[in-house]
Amino acid sequence: MTKCGQQPDPTRAASAAETAAVGGETAAAGDSVILAVETSCDETSVAIVKNGRQILANLVSSQIETHRKFGGVVPEIASRKHVESITMLMEEAVRSAGLSLQDITAVAVTQGPGLVGSLLVGVVAAKSLALALDVPLIGTHHIAGHIYANRLVEEMVYPAMALVVSGGHTELVLLEREGVFRVIGRTRDDAVGEAYDKVARALQFPYPGGPHIDRLAQEADEAIELPRAWLEPDSYDFSFSGLKSAVLAAINQAKMRGEAPMRAALARGFRSRSSTC
Repeated sequence: MTKCGQQPDPTRAASAAETAAVGGETAAAGDSVILAVETSCDETSVAIVKNGRQILANLVSSQIETHRKFGGVVPEIASRKHVESITMLMEEAVRSAGLSLQDITAVAVTQGPGLVGSLLVGVVAAKSLALALDVPLIGTHHIAGHIYANRLVEEMVYPAMALVVSGGHTELVLLEREGVFRVIGRTRDDAVGEAYDKVARALQFPYPGGPHIDRLAQEADEAIELPRAWLEPDSYDFSFSGLKSAVLAAINQAKMRGEAPMRAALARGFRSRSSTC
């Protein structure tokens, strides 16, 4: 299994807010209209953005139901699912934005990091469309995309600090100026998302486990105190493997005493401590 971040439903909009701009929108001369493709892990997504800010379409096809039976993302299956849905998503994005392909001024695509096979599907589809339309192809960095998504709602002021918590990535990034990134902290073992999924599996929750842990933590009346990682005084790195191991030890100790693990208290303790690791 591989940690990243349904059978294809290629027209599912990500949210009402994301598609609020959809509806008969036309591109004027001089407008920048970018069709963007994202296939870095187990979700196929296509968005159309005008002038860097206005989202005309944002469609996502999730594979959660497909991978749930395996307890995590299977790279080969993820790649095949991207192949099944990418063309339909691109067509539907253009249609729902009220545009024609001739209105597209550039095509962007996630080029990494991510699952190699999944990335390849998106890159090939984006390159093919850009070639057919004779427009520029823009390769984008997965993590930079997460950071710059903030510009859709508010202008970024530099220098800035970004905390990236995405699938297999947990990083603290300093943006010194436009386009200049410096990673000043990263996880030394599990990403926080990976820790969530492993703890959820130990608590007998299905994949993806994060929502189940959060729900159970909110129901808890108490929290089991769990240890935190203490790294070097001048380090901004993270470490979650010890926290995960502490949860597993608490579960095993309860079973050895013939008791049922205090799942809600463990979930609350884990969620609380994971924000300080």
